[in-house]
Amino acid sequence: MIEEAIAKKLDVKCFSSNPFRLADLGCSVGPNTFIAMQHIVEAVERKYLAQGLKSEMPEFQVFFNDHVANDFNTLFASLPTQRRYFACGVPGSFHGRLFPESSIHFMFSSHALHWLSKVPEELLDKNSPAWNRGRIHYTSGPEEVSHAYAAQFEHDMEIFLSARAKELVIGGMIVLIIPALPNGIPASQNPFGIMFDLLGASLMDMAKEGLISEAEVDSFNLPIHLASPKQMTELVERNECLIIERMELVDPRSNPAGPINGKECAMFLRAGLEGVFAQHFGSGIIDQLFDRLSKKIMESSHQLESGNKEGTLLFVLLRRK
Repeated sequence: MIEEAIAKKLDVKCFSSNPFRLADLGCSVGPNTFIAMQHIVEAVERKYLAQGLKSEMPEFQVFFNDHVANDFNTLFASLPTQRRYFACGVPGSFHGRLFPESSIHFMFSSHALHWLSKVPEELLDKNSPAWNRGRIHYTSGPEEVSHAYAAQFEHDMEIFLSARAKELVIGGMIVLIIPALPNGIPASQNPFGIMFDLLGASLMDMAKEGLISEAEVDSFNLPIHLASPKQMTELVERNECLIIERMELVDPRSNPAGPINGKECAMFLRAGLEGVFAQHFGSGIIDQLFDRLSKKIMESSHQLESGNKEGTLLFVLLRRK
């Protein structure tokens, strides 16, 4: 889909600067970021050739961005030796400016924008109707909890989109790949939402057994929001500098009709979430927590398999006016 976007929508003739600059926002430590950046570089090279611009083929510079706590040493130690780009790191939150104005030609962000910049404060206020007692997400919570998450996500996205619009050159593009919900489908029918609920239930079981305290669970909320295409469309349209070129839900599973594997699902979630759980509850509970999750996933496999079939990832292609 990214290659198609570059082939059909990216007008390299309007770019005068050399090098061609790319950025991966939320790169983590590899190797996924290297695969994505190489694919984009190769697709841009093909576009230059297709437009008869072989003599004007630029050099490429890739900016790898993530939080300051990201392990950039591991990232750069594993950089591909045969890469066709110059690499540099940009530490800092993408909920704000990262680059000079009109300096980036193509931006990419995968599985990163669902993370909120912070947990909504009202979720931890015992006197607030949005107090999320006994839960770790808004999936099965009251409306007030969902509204608090949505408001924080919209605030974060407005800042993100405003910053990116300033940093992209005219005609530059940005691809976002975001865990998402189909329009009108509650999080309780989404595989991610169901598994977040199962994680919360596993923690509550551990609290009842005295392995952790209920107060620890009450004070923990996953800072993750699952956006819908409708919500993303409205947010982009508020930003008058970006145009939606393509937006659709896709299913990332290689075998969508296959049976649910509890251990694989638990390991998939652990890869992305272990850090936030360990920071709050301590690393000593992690193995047991995800073992319990694996069992609960198998017990709930029918619910997961019968969840929404429209896709769990939102592919968004934006162009700078």
